[in-house]
Amino acid sequence: MQTPICKQLGIEYPIFAFTHCRDVVVEVSKAGGLGVLGAVGFTPEQLKVELDWVDEHVGDRPYAVDIVIPQKYEGIGEMDPAKLQAQIDAAIPEEHKQFVEQLLREHGVPELPEEERGAQLLGWTEATATPLLEEALKRPKVRMIANALGTPPKDLIDRIHESGRLVGALCGRVKQALRHKEAGIDVIIAQGSEAGGHTGEVGSMVLWPQIIEAVAPTPVLAAGGIGSGRQIAAALAMGAQGAWMGSAWLAVEEAMAEQAEKQRYLEASCEDTVRSRAWTGKTARYLRNDWTDAWGAEDTPDPLGMPLQGLLTNEALRRTHRYATVADTGKVGFYPVGQVVGMINEERSCRQMVFELLSGYVDAVERLNGLMPQS
Repeated sequence: MQTPICKQLGIEYPIFAFTHCRDVVVEVSKAGGLGVLGAVGFTPEQLKVELDWVDEHVGDRPYAVDIVIPQKYEGIGEMDPAKLQAQIDAAIPEEHKQFVEQLLREHGVPELPEEERGAQLLGWTEATATPLLEEALKRPKVRMIANALGTPPKDLIDRIHESGRLVGALCGRVKQALRHKEAGIDVIIAQGSEAGGHTGEVGSMVLWPQIIEAVAPTPVLAAGGIGSGRQIAAALAMGAQGAWMGSAWLAVEEAMAEQAEKQRYLEASCEDTVRSRAWTGKTARYLRNDWTDAWGAEDTPDPLGMPLQGLLTNEALRRTHRYATVADTGKVGFYPVGQVVGMINEERSCRQMVFELLSGYVDAVERLNGLMPQS
């Protein structure tokens, strides 16, 4: 399963594992794929610790880092993170803050220790994502930088290219893919509506071939609804050069999550997800629970835009993660995942996952070859 992008990145298999867990990054890269660390939830100081650890454990294998710089957001242009956070916090209505606290209190979610309280503006803006990028660019083993929302600013694309790395960007529409290509993006990740996290409305089987054709010869990675080798075979058959997978790694042995959080993924069906603006202000797919239902009700506040909603919900996210085992916390917890969650039925190691993906791919290709007329 070798495609041109594998040679460009120095990897064995076109399996891209998006994750917020450093252990998953290391194990997938060591298994021959490319681990992609989602940096948005880290401060620059925290990201340094994570990348130091990855560099120490990944050997001579490459990996990638994913940042988030939307094309439009409240406070765009302000490059001082402290001023930007103050500006955004001042724009959040008190009604919304009270609503968040009420939801957490009704579900018995304990408060954080005093020294850990307070909202943090995550890397949802150019001001907060740029320091993360600078930390990633210090690492020779980081072979690609991806942007999860929109086309990155030109100066950042130029900086990444000047460092000798590839630039990737996600999209859910053909017109977005064309903007990526025009801006000089090296790798376009076409993400169908089935995907977890931020996603559009067009399904993968319809979206992938349209984007692949529209941006050729720019390489395209298929994302959204991939959880097996058969699905990777389908993506490559349509012309994709690899599979970008996120949800599949949420419940692996190496994932740094409470067992109670993993269990929710393991027990969920593909019908248990919903697209909602409840956590970040942009439409994303999560496990449906009391939190997503509450923000979607007619008699409750509407979610704010990005990054206001993300700042508003930041402490709630940290509280529900920290106290995932407490009573009803899971009913208001943060569970971004795609519809492929219905295929995640047991906990396995990253290496075993990669082996199963490769084996399933080979079986699918052999089956198709067997359908050809025998001369």
